[in-house]
Amino acid sequence: MRLLLTGGGTGGHLFPAIATAQEFRRIRPDTEILFVGTRRKMDTATLTQYGFNSESIVSYGVKGKKPAQLIKAVATLPLSYVQAVRIIKKFCPDIILGVGGYVTGPVVAAGKSCGIPTVIHEQNSIPGLANRKLGKIVDRICLSLPGSEKYFSSGKTVHTGNPIRENILDLLGKNNTEGISEKPTLLVLGGSQGAQMVNKLVMEAFLLEDQELSSKIHLIHQTGMEDAAKVLEAYARAGIKAEVQPFFKEMDKVYAKADLLVSRAGATTLSEIAVLGIPAILIPYPYAADDHQTKNGEYYVQGGGALLYQEKDLSATILAQCIEDLIFTPELLMKMGTAMKKLSFPDAAAKIVDCCLETIN
Repeated sequence: MRLLLTGGGTGGHLFPAIATAQEFRRIRPDTEILFVGTRRKMDTATLTQYGFNSESIVSYGVKGKKPAQLIKAVATLPLSYVQAVRIIKKFCPDIILGVGGYVTGPVVAAGKSCGIPTVIHEQNSIPGLANRKLGKIVDRICLSLPGSEKYFSSGKTVHTGNPIRENILDLLGKNNTEGISEKPTLLVLGGSQGAQMVNKLVMEAFLLEDQELSSKIHLIHQTGMEDAAKVLEAYARAGIKAEVQPFFKEMDKVYAKADLLVSRAGATTLSEIAVLGIPAILIPYPYAADDHQTKNGEYYVQGGGALLYQEKDLSATILAQCIEDLIFTPELLMKMGTAMKKLSFPDAAAKIVDCCLETIN
């Protein structure tokens, strides 16, 4: 069997695709898998790390772009389509699975024109532009969160959840104490592209003179490339011991230490912490398309597993107080963690594989 996966551009699109590919290999070990994505170096490096082959096409996003960028993106579409057709005819997939991102459009459309069965997966509560358009032509649509079905044709959708990578699912049922601090641990994630305002708010919260966070909490902070040196220097100058990295390659080991998360509300991060039962303080990215991060977060807030603050309403003082109120109240953290697990979809990858196999048959 041959599976062609397409998508990427951010970790939020790529990691669920990797999780699905891993599940395909588990269920059907003979599956040949090819990723078709962007030319982003991080995507290629990540796929190589997980042992998957990949090809890239020239493709640019269109939503929210300046006029010159929009013209370039539209003008490139015919080339993207031709490149996708060539790859498809060479690889001869039995099915194409699109996981979102602008590169998905030309590849899935090319696959459909070649007569290949097509499935898309939508991570967010509000679908992106590419998936909304593709939803009209594909065979099946896999959804991560309740409520997104209203954006697509009835009869095509199936609720699967958002797939989780094997190394993160492997944490379930384990009681790994390696490297875990005696203090409660706060994990801060700025997302695969970093989040300067989240970094700034957390840094300022830990530098407040009238709080005890810096002495009573173990801090792990993923900053993104741009802010790493600045954040590390600020903590060092204040005498705050923290684990600071632009990116953590082994997120399973980082998650295993976390008692509470501060993060944007990207779909992949939320699905990962939900399955692990990690409660969260969410700060949605205010410029996300259709404000989809707020909608993502609301599912977990309404279920009792997270708190959500809009960036414009949040200060370092408010954030520090919120962290203190949660992390120093173990019974509340436990209650929220239990709620998060109830909101998770640990078998999402298996459901997507089932959907793909049914579509082929």
